[in-house]
Amino acid sequence: MQFTYPAIFTKHENDEGYHAEFPDLAMCEVDGEDLFSTVEEARTAAYNWITTELEEFEGDLPFATHWQDIPVKEGQQVKLISVMVKLVPDYD
Repeated sequence: MQFTYPAIFTKHENDEGYHAEFPDLAMCEVDGEDLFSTVEEARTAAYNWITTELEEFEGDLPFATHWQDIPVKEGQQVKLISVMVKLVPDYD
């Protein structure tokens, strides 16, 4: 199943890195050394957050905020992050 959540990316002041946070996924935040790596780190963090929620809390996931409804400050941008999660294990 595919899950998509918006993430806010904020450029670091002192280097080329970025900080990313998901407004809808509590305490799901990452930092990366550039925008590309931060997007990948954000995807991994969202995947881990969602799979943990599905396994431990019976799939009570929050609704995703529409990206246009997220207030952004100067130096920030919103990107939609999608992850694929298998809900049924493979049978080989």
